[in-house]
Amino acid sequence: MKQNWQGKKVVVVGAARQGLALTRYLLAEGAEVTLTDCRPEQDLICVMDSLSDQPLRWALGGHPFEILDGQDLVCVSGGVPLELPFILEARSRQIPLSNDSQILLDACPCEVVGITGSAGKTTTTALVGLMAETYMQMKARGHKAWVGGNIGNPLIEQVRQMHEDDLVILELSSFQLELMTTSPQVAAVLNITPNHLDRHHSMEAYAGAKANILRFQHAGDVAILNRDDPGSWKLANQLRSDLISFGMDMPGGDMSGIYVKREHIYLKIGRDQIKMMPVEWIRLRGQHNLYNVLAACAIAAGASLALPAIQSAVESFEGVPHRLEFVRNFKGADWYNDSIATAPERAMAAIRAFDNPLVLLLGGKDKDLPWEDLMALVRERVDHLVVFGAASEKILNTLGSPKLGGKPLSVAQCAGLKEAIQAAAEVVSEGDVVLLSPGGTSFDEFKDFAERGEFYRKWVNELL
Repeated sequence: MKQNWQGKKVVVVGAARQGLALTRYLLAEGAEVTLTDCRPEQDLICVMDSLSDQPLRWALGGHPFEILDGQDLVCVSGGVPLELPFILEARSRQIPLSNDSQILLDACPCEVVGITGSAGKTTTTALVGLMAETYMQMKARGHKAWVGGNIGNPLIEQVRQMHEDDLVILELSSFQLELMTTSPQVAAVLNITPNHLDRHHSMEAYAGAKANILRFQHAGDVAILNRDDPGSWKLANQLRSDLISFGMDMPGGDMSGIYVKREHIYLKIGRDQIKMMPVEWIRLRGQHNLYNVLAACAIAAGASLALPAIQSAVESFEGVPHRLEFVRNFKGADWYNDSIATAPERAMAAIRAFDNPLVLLLGGKDKDLPWEDLMALVRERVDHLVVFGAASEKILNTLGSPKLGGKPLSVAQCAGLKEAIQAAAEVVSEGDVVLLSPGGTSFDEFKDFAERGEFYRKWVNELL
């Protein structure tokens, strides 16, 4: 139910994309907002200028406890840890916590599709968004598909423009889900594997945050789970909603789900089998992207999107920026940008997408995740390894001797990404694939994975 914000006193923690979008929404709804950020005023001059005409209270350079006095709500941006002393103080004062995604779900007048997972959620969200947009165009009644959330557009500012017959496609991170007490009507958990353990500290806490996307569903809602992923599939016994699953093999009994048979994707509803499309229509590389397409088809079925719209979107979809994105051919080698791979498991999926000799750029900032399985795959599949950034020592220590237990492997260590690109250019041969799939976050050198990917593109295109 939409909240009446008139006269409510709200603290928004974090003056980045989510916090700013929520601040503008709350001010427009009549709330009294205090925006706080740990960065000093001189770092936020442009942001402050953009809101200079608003009745907004600022608290910069830290989060003073006194701004909590008399507040009705504290809204936490995704990058803000819940162990922050300011947040703990708010809880000790019994001030409720929320975030932009929760407020969006409560205010949204139309059906919401929520998508989460340790890997693949951005690609899947973008594909489902294209399916929904295609479907709305086919209906030709002025209905609209809104695509946003963790994918880059918080959507909270657009909620007043949404109508009952629209459809929202929302990517949700574990950070956003930590505080959720409302679930989308169609909710997908693509997979659950180790990720963000520097924030959640345990797999139990991380998986619990992911499970919130399903926890508050009702009868008549739809859950989408991955039969082939243990972390996702174990949530099946907690459901209060209908289930459409996805995986490689046909689901048993009367279970509805997506599967692959004779190089075609099928939808099984009860005991009926519907041939959807040939696998060869998929333009994305790798087994992990096949799973993303299967998930998108299951989500589209859960949202009752028409088959022609689903087919058209899969045929035309070329992926998202920074996910196995081809950059150029240089020295006879194809250079790919997979900057969005911020966990070792994502880098493993990227490696498996290629049969060519590989030059792998690995590094960035570690999230307290295990690297052993990735290093075993590196020894098996990678010809030249270039490590860079804050995680490089941990990666090399996990790798051990490059010549033990696998093919001979050359290794170079670099301070940053630009040097890593130059090192790759020195060892590359014709027919190779040069792959930036870092396995770590970008925060040691860049503001986010997108900026890292943009600089990778720029520097690779500058190679002579």
